[in-house]
Amino acid sequence: MLSIKPASISDATLINKLAWIAFPHTYRDMLSTEQIEFMMEWMYSIPNLEKQIADKNHSFYIVYKENEPCGYLHIEKEDTNVFKLQKIYVLPNFQGQNIGKFLFQTAIKEIKLINPTPCLMKLHVNRDNKALLFYERMGMSKLGTGDFEIGNGYYMNDYIMGIEI
Repeated sequence: MLSIKPASISDATLINKLAWIAFPHTYRDMLSTEQIEFMMEWMYSIPNLEKQIADKNHSFYIVYKENEPCGYLHIEKEDTNVFKLQKIYVLPNFQGQNIGKFLFQTAIKEIKLINPTPCLMKLHVNRDNKALLFYERMGMSKLGTGDFEIGNGYYMNDYIMGIEI
């Protein structure tokens, strides 16, 4: 049985812990260990997570399977009718159990609560990430590509994807 709860600042440590399992596992064949560590500090340090969780334009959620945390979701309101699915991760030992689909559907549901009018949900996904197929199955389309400098000489080489909701 799956359940989901909005994250509060007190959940930053748990999200950090989940990220240290999910993120390196996801990118181990695409990025160097050094880049993974740089990105973990950049995106998932506890102070950075606390700052984002406190921001009214950011919404974090933690998914549980039978009371065990197994993934997380992060949505950002970028503009009046544009939302970015910043993060959607499922721990490796929970993959293949439709939890990613549950998180994706939760993102759409939560965006609709914030903005009931038609809008765009977009995301960036590494061009080598097998999750690309998942997002296409969820109805997303490629809108373009981008090579985004993130610091320390590292880039995110992404597809920009979107879905009208």
